[in-house]
Amino acid sequence: MTVRITELIDKMSLLEKVEQLSQLSADYFQGDEVALTGPTDKTKVTTEELYSVGSVLGISGADRARKIQTDYLQHSRLKIPLLFMADVVHGYKTIFPIPLGLASSFDPELVEQAAKIAAKEAAASGLHAVFAPMVDLVRDPRWGRVMEANGEDPFLNGSLAAASVRGFQGRGKLLDENHVAACVKHFAAYGAAEGGREYNTVDISELQFRDQYLEGYQRALAAGVRLVMTSFNTLFGVPATANQVLMRSILRKELGFNGVLISDWNAIGELKEHGVASSQTEAAIKALKAGVDIDMMSFAYRELGRQLEKREHVPQELITLLDEAVYRVLKLKEELGLFADPFRGMDALKEEKNVFTEDNLEIAQKAAEESTVLLENKENLLPLSPNTKITLLGPLAREKDLLGSWSWKGDSHENMTIAAALQSKFKKMTVLTESFTAEELDLVALAQKTAASQIVIVALGLTSDQSGEATSMTHLELPAEQLALLKALKKIGKKVVTLVVTGRPLVLTEVSKLSDAVLLPWFPGSRGAQAITEIIAGAINPSGKLPMSFPRSIGQIPLYYNSLRTGRPLTGEDSLDKENKYLSKYIDEQNSPLYCFGYGQSYATFEIKEVVLANNQVAKNDELRLEVTVANESQIDGQTVIQGYTHQCVAETARPVRELKMFKKIALKAKTVKKVEMRIPTARLAYVHQDLTSSVDRGAYELYVGFDANAQKKISFEII
Repeated sequence: MTVRITELIDKMSLLEKVEQLSQLSADYFQGDEVALTGPTDKTKVTTEELYSVGSVLGISGADRARKIQTDYLQHSRLKIPLLFMADVVHGYKTIFPIPLGLASSFDPELVEQAAKIAAKEAAASGLHAVFAPMVDLVRDPRWGRVMEANGEDPFLNGSLAAASVRGFQGRGKLLDENHVAACVKHFAAYGAAEGGREYNTVDISELQFRDQYLEGYQRALAAGVRLVMTSFNTLFGVPATANQVLMRSILRKELGFNGVLISDWNAIGELKEHGVASSQTEAAIKALKAGVDIDMMSFAYRELGRQLEKREHVPQELITLLDEAVYRVLKLKEELGLFADPFRGMDALKEEKNVFTEDNLEIAQKAAEESTVLLENKENLLPLSPNTKITLLGPLAREKDLLGSWSWKGDSHENMTIAAALQSKFKKMTVLTESFTAEELDLVALAQKTAASQIVIVALGLTSDQSGEATSMTHLELPAEQLALLKALKKIGKKVVTLVVTGRPLVLTEVSKLSDAVLLPWFPGSRGAQAITEIIAGAINPSGKLPMSFPRSIGQIPLYYNSLRTGRPLTGEDSLDKENKYLSKYIDEQNSPLYCFGYGQSYATFEIKEVVLANNQVAKNDELRLEVTVANESQIDGQTVIQGYTHQCVAETARPVRELKMFKKIALKAKTVKKVEMRIPTARLAYVHQDLTSSVDRGAYELYVGFDANAQKKISFEII
């Protein structure tokens, strides 16, 4: 322990220690605004307790934060500064595409840049720590929080998790005033909630957890993340917030995490609902034993402190646990420089200068452009020329709700609508204001209103409150009236470009059939409308790739590309063989997704010409070195993502049919060929064996190189 922290802990009463581990929401501080993410508690907090609390959730704004810190320090006995935290998931004021959208860029540098801007804005506005990134591996789009995720692949998830941490915290050892402490969440495996239902249980094997789900957290920890948040779910039969095996053995001992562990909202109190604690006090003791340092809004630690004060003798074990937790919290405050400057970064002039600037918005637009996925482009309908006669309609055409969930400081009123952005580029465009609901759809009227147009653009999708926390869904199709509109346009013979704004993968089987082109901008953020327009006009060539598989039918869920091999696999030929039914397949649907992981079209035509391995035999401690020759055979400049998938031919345990092990985004001019050098360290091919240890096997492997999970360029190699 540092001398300063040791001296402070020695001076603290038992209640002051407990309060340092307690986090209150901003509404306890004179009604400040707060993004509430859980049930509110009517528990009374005394004035003495209020001026001993360690951290606050949801306060923002430099003047407001400075005022609260000043008032707090004037009344606090030990003058330990408050720690201000908030959910800054995909931007503070400047809103970037949702994380699942950013993952579509397959660009760690862009993700790092977005987090860096979010950190600078948040820090100037008084925040010290943010609850991001979320690195829960997710394979079920019914789960609303999929919008916060990086998708279904462990390697992509880990790569983007590390990039996000570097962006929030900076690349140096010290957290300067332009950066904030990041908090990786939710430990652990929350993305595997049964049935895709929020707050539900997770029941997966430890082997699967270690082999697939752990990598994202490991990569974030390796990047130096300062905080970890516990998950709401059970894992291995025990709620995460009380799970000593998960938190003490795996997180702290195996992974070496010595930072601050914080509960999610009321997660300690909910141990009673889980049935593993009979009271707030018992819940608090179990959480402390699991190593949870900060109690977010359950008041369980406070109740424990009140109960311990009544005792003549407090067990030494509890005192030791409290001191350890307090030390970690104070150490974080020291790392942030709060003891030297409690008002670190809180400057109204700096806030005005750094927040929601044109430079930040330009990067947000670039991120939206690179996150947009072109799903369909039949007969190369897109891009459109400036003189194209267009009719724009649909429920999202004039909607400014393009930010998505978890954008509590973003102001959608400051957004440009899709209609306004398109009208700035296409002068021969008509915007229809009619809703065209399924019940009132008049084909004759629709035909008349669109008669003069060569192309109809339809802006469809979900609202921002249909994804995010507490938004689990069982129906993943577009609303019936939106599909009815597409069917009507098909009947009257119009060429249709469909925009799908969403926070989660959807079943787009009907949309695909009824559209001539489909663009998926996700929830694209503050400059989303401009990004969509630039792509439709051809100023930007779309390069987004799907970080999750899109199912043909909801009955396929969970559906992911890197599934384990089965003893009766379905091959391409077998899928058409109705006589051979005793295979792993459906009788009413194909096995394959509508759009696979890594998929995304371009206006350009790319081709992998050749893949040459420098070493077909590689040692276990070496790396696979390859040269990929890529050609842009079109007349259009563009970007694409080279993706490399490996398969282990024989292993100790069943292995996925393919696993992403390398990716690289490249730009290629029209009619040019480029040789790209790539590396795959053999350590990346390690997997979890039956004894739950991870290692690389010698033997035969296959490498597939291409532009999505269906990559066809195949090369064999051997690890010796």
